[in-house]
Amino acid sequence: MSLPDRDEAFQLLCEHTKNPNLVKHMLAVEAAMRAYARKFGQDEDLWGITGLLHDFDYEKHPSPEEHPMVGVRILSEKGYPADIIHAIKSHATYLGVPRDSLLDRALFAVDELTGFIVAVTLMQPSRKLADLKTSSVRRKMKQKGFARAVSRDDILTGASELGVDLDEHIAFVRDAMAGIADELGL
Repeated sequence: MSLPDRDEAFQLLCEHTKNPNLVKHMLAVEAAMRAYARKFGQDEDLWGITGLLHDFDYEKHPSPEEHPMVGVRILSEKGYPADIIHAIKSHATYLGVPRDSLLDRALFAVDELTGFIVAVTLMQPSRKLADLKTSSVRRKMKQKGFARAVSRDDILTGASELGVDLDEHIAFVRDAMAGIADELGL
């Protein structure tokens, strides 16, 4: 099967995910992935759909025993491209799937960071991505009690594996997310 269009991928996401915050997370990851695809001269639709669907099974199957493998099985049955499936598997570090491609590394690099950026933005007086400073994100990264479910190590490793400076990475992802700020409620 060739790459499904974005509407079809979004429909699949909505079949499996009802939690609006989880949907927003996947939209944020999609925006960051599309921006990195443009930056690196890659296929924007392939990268965007990878970001959009990386956690589509998480609401119903959040355990490491099931996520993301339930979703991977569904995508495989629907004929999604192997590189999307590999990237989704490689974003779950506990599976031990190596992040071989730039697509794999980008998904891993933006996944945790998008969630952290949302958490920091919600703590800002304006609650707007446009007002979020990189320094605010860096400061909050040092506070272990803040958004403790977000792995700081994954954020640092992701930027390093992608070969980008952390501050530039934070600003780049923030700016990508700002492009869909209304959809994200930020």
